[in-house]
Amino acid sequence: MIAWPQTRNLQVDIQLGRSRTVRRAYGIDEIALVPGSRTVDPAITDSSWSLGGIAREIPIIASAMDGVVDVAMAVELSRQGALGVLNLEGVQCRYDDPNPVLDRIAAVGNQEFVPLMQDLYSQPVREDLIRQRIAEIKAGGGIAAVSATPMAALKFGTAIAEAGADLFFVQATVVSTEHLGPEGQASLDLEVLCRTFGVPVVIGNCVTYDVALKLMRAGAAGVLVGIGPGAACTSRGVLGIGIPQATAVAECAAARNEYLAESGRYVPIVADGGIVTGGDICKCLACGADAVMIGSPIARASEAPGRGFHWGMATPSPLLPRGTRIKVGTTGSIETILRGPACLDDGTQNLLGCIRTSMGTLGARTLKEMHGVEVVVAPSLLTEGKVYQKAQQLGMGK
Repeated sequence: MIAWPQTRNLQVDIQLGRSRTVRRAYGIDEIALVPGSRTVDPAITDSSWSLGGIAREIPIIASAMDGVVDVAMAVELSRQGALGVLNLEGVQCRYDDPNPVLDRIAAVGNQEFVPLMQDLYSQPVREDLIRQRIAEIKAGGGIAAVSATPMAALKFGTAIAEAGADLFFVQATVVSTEHLGPEGQASLDLEVLCRTFGVPVVIGNCVTYDVALKLMRAGAAGVLVGIGPGAACTSRGVLGIGIPQATAVAECAAARNEYLAESGRYVPIVADGGIVTGGDICKCLACGADAVMIGSPIARASEAPGRGFHWGMATPSPLLPRGTRIKVGTTGSIETILRGPACLDDGTQNLLGCIRTSMGTLGARTLKEMHGVEVVVAPSLLTEGKVYQKAQQLGMGK
């Protein structure tokens, strides 16, 4: 609960104008975690979690973005104890050999970037490549977690299931169980999909209690939380929608707990977007997330397909691009980023070590206990006493 003890049960409303009252929402940078009365040796903390019956040691999912996950990365992330999701509407399933395409994306100038993307992604998604990529991940010993938009799920759902996908992520900027479409146009019934697909279905994205609860009642195996906070996403600027991530995660975690009480089924919450450092991950876990989905931190791995760049899933949209390409550089192997040892001082490497050290400092042995640690509003958390770091662009001042 994000509040001081004496105000924990109070809803803070703000008068926006004579006709509108709004509520305050908080981002990850505005909160801090409070150590409790005990500490735990990080070596005995347990960061494990499960999604769709698949257990993982590291509560991190690599985003379904072309600069982040390809077949080789999905296999390696599985080996490291994490999870990677392949975007079935990306270049991996449009081109037999996506490498020349990725080279062009990395080389183009900023002004020519979006038109190039729109051209490259105009090639049709191929069912044979969907089947092939899933088979390649499984042949490499990886977990075949794949992602598609609701419309692509309608078109390629049978192929995805028949190819043996282990997890299916249905993703859009916003999803809901109550979608109104044009007359005569088919729309995806999420409840029917979850009930009949034969593969655990993870659904996103949402940011509110009500929608998260409805998605769980529809049968979602997991719910992705976050609209617009991603490093390469521009949805908040283009569409003006979203809720800061700390509040969004806490709201959806409350829905998870409500649904558990009514059904006995636990549906993991995955914070998706706006998460860069180990501290960001730990704050999301404390707000109630069971895991996080991250893009830019994984795009910095030497094995990432983006050549040191990262771009949003909606960037190639032919009508309304909602993403950009950012240069993230290459800082080390995926093993270094996930498990260390870290050679950087900014919390972007050895993310598992960050999680376990934070858990130990907070006295949380498990992620469930992490959900119960005290959280306070702390707008100065990242700036207090950091004058020299900021001036010299070091550590937290980068």
